[in-house]
Amino acid sequence: MSVFTGKEKLKLGFGLMRLPKNEDGSIDIPQTSQMVDEFIAAGGTYFDTAFAYPGSEEAIRQALVERYPRDSYTLATKLMVKPEGVSEEQAKQEIHTSLQRSGAGYFDYYLIHAIQRSNYRKYEDYGIWEYVRQLKDQGIIRHYGFSFHGDPDLLEWLLEKHPDAEFVQLQINYADWENPGVKSRINWEICKKHGKPVVVMEPVKGGILADPIDTVKAIFDRENNGLSYSSWALRFVAGKENLLAVLSGMSSIEQMRDNLSFMKDFQPLNEHEEEVIREAQQAINADQSIACTGCRYCTKGCPMGIPIPDIFAVENRKKGSPEFRTKREYAIVTNEKGKASDCIQCGQCEGVCPQHLSIIELLQQCRIWE
Repeated sequence: MSVFTGKEKLKLGFGLMRLPKNEDGSIDIPQTSQMVDEFIAAGGTYFDTAFAYPGSEEAIRQALVERYPRDSYTLATKLMVKPEGVSEEQAKQEIHTSLQRSGAGYFDYYLIHAIQRSNYRKYEDYGIWEYVRQLKDQGIIRHYGFSFHGDPDLLEWLLEKHPDAEFVQLQINYADWENPGVKSRINWEICKKHGKPVVVMEPVKGGILADPIDTVKAIFDRENNGLSYSSWALRFVAGKENLLAVLSGMSSIEQMRDNLSFMKDFQPLNEHEEEVIREAQQAINADQSIACTGCRYCTKGCPMGIPIPDIFAVENRKKGSPEFRTKREYAIVTNEKGKASDCIQCGQCEGVCPQHLSIIELLQQCRIWE
């Protein structure tokens, strides 16, 4: 089965980066299995994991691969040259580890992961593009593409240099559609021009649009239609042309059911709803919150062990509530970890940030809570 057939019932894809967790931090397999069951029962087929998502590939083996016929779903995973650096041999070994973890036998979609200015040369130098073509020739993967967090000029260059890439995964959501740092719309238009179908990631921006700022909530609440904030975000992207799937990183059965409630019988935004989204975009543009999605790519290679997303979350909560006890919360998230003042300005975090945040400068602003 392939999303390239155009026969799928559901535009929604199941992103496996943020699966439900037990109290000990392990992935909740029974809940994940129930989510898989409800997703497939609704017509869902597309599952998205990655070598770099801790525990995800093993979890999907137990929740999906060992429980359903292999031709009843499609499974995507990714190869990543990690921020802290891996050798060419280690990078090319990742797919074999992924196959072992998942038990999938093969992958329907294989992506070169999180390409941006800071790492694209490494993928070229390691011969990763040629390697994934070999994997396809060997039948280990069925289709290959790449996930992208870079600028339009780099995207044009990649698609011209590697025209056989079959699809691109892009961050698209209503907050980033015209964001000068992310450039969602322009990147989407480039893929459309090159005839490359798009898989959408971060349609709710790491959960930010599922629980948006109060001014945005007020705009949606005014409509009094009973729909979740997530529904506005997902429907915005699902109505775009040239899409293979819209990934949602669901973390609970409740989130799965909410998404299925409006994606099972999908209806694009009407003209009035498009205007509501434009109002929400204007409210977000006026907000000064730090647009961190909590992906934690920045923390993996931080030499000082600074919990950057947690510090930014404290800062954002302070802005949303004048009564928020910022110093206390800051002390909790930095307890026995690096503080904002420990930053040595090495820049590795900014080099891997998908949101292209000025992390060093933002950490300097957060030092006042120490």
